[in-house]
Formats: sequence, C-alpha cells, structure tokens
Amino acid sequence: MDQTLQETLISSIRTIPDYPKPGILFRDITTLLGDPRAFRRSVDELVHPYAGTRIDQIAGIEARGFILGGAIAHQLSAGFVPIRKKGKLPHDTVRVAYSLEYGVDEMEMHKDAIKPGQKVILVDDLIATGGTAEGAVKLLKQMGADIVAACFVIDLPDLGGRKKLEALGVTVRTLVSFEGD
Repeated sequence: MDQTLQETLISSIRTIPDYPKPGILFRDITTLLGDPRAFRRSVDELVHPYAGTRIDQIAGIEARGFILGGAIAHQLSAGFVPIRKKGKLPHDTVRVAYSLEYGVDEMEMHKDAIKPGQKVILVDDLIATGGTAEGAVKLLKQMGADIVAACFVIDLPDLGGRKKLEALGVTVRTLVSFEGD
C-alpha cells in the first residue's frame, strides 16, 4: 500500500518530549533524513512548485536547512547560500539580529552571496515562532533578494511563525503540521 505524503513524513519524524525543556515536544527530522523514501519525498515535494521556473539561489538556515536546501538547490539547478550564526562565515558578511524564545541572536551571510533582484527560496526544517525565519527574510531583503517562498517540512501553526512571514509578504510552503506545539 502506498502511503500518502503526510503519512510518510509524519511517521518518519521523531517526537522527543520535554526537549529542550519540560513541556516542549521536539520534532526531530534527523529520522526523516535517515529514511531514504521520506527524505526523497520531502525534497521532491518542496521542489515541485518551482520546477521549470528560474530560481537563482536557495538560502538555507543553519543547520538542517543546509541539508534540505542543498538537495533542493541541486534539483532546481540553483546556487546555495548558507545563513549562519554570527562568526561562522570566513568572508565579509551582512548581519541581522533576530528574536529567539529566550532573547536575541544574530545571523549572517556573505555580502556577495545574493545579487539584487535574484529569485531566492528560503529553506529550513521547521517553522515555529518564526523568529529565525523572520530574521533570515529581513537579511535576504536587505541584500535585495526577491524572495519567492519560504519552505519548511514542518509547521507548528499554533506558534504563529507562518503568519509573521506572510505579514512580510512571503509565501510560506510547508509539508506537514503538528497542532498544539
């Protein structure tokens, strides 16, 4: 019997209770990445709406966004741009501060990674409160990117991250949702 995409993905995502703190249900995609069928179906489904269109760059958020983003960039014949935590990139960078659940952090990318007007898709594994993705969108817009979409395997809709990105005019694409997280 062929499983639906939702069934395949949900059954391949491990849920870890009380991580990183009590009361949190952590959605771990490392099990999805280790399942060849689920990984392939995730990448194929994230690529599908953009196949045959010009996408210049895939911007992946450290670290799981690198894995997904690299595979998506390959499939779309696009470049890949890493968005990293402050201090991790070796060349001239641009930086933005963003809100976390517990405070503020900074992320950066190389100054020459995006040319104004390039069509970019932002990729990460999960959208929760949206602080990190919102920071990445602001960073990409600061560089003049035309953000085609922000793509995630998992949406935690009750935490509001999707709405934050949509309020910035970004189309959000997700594959599965977990309510109540």
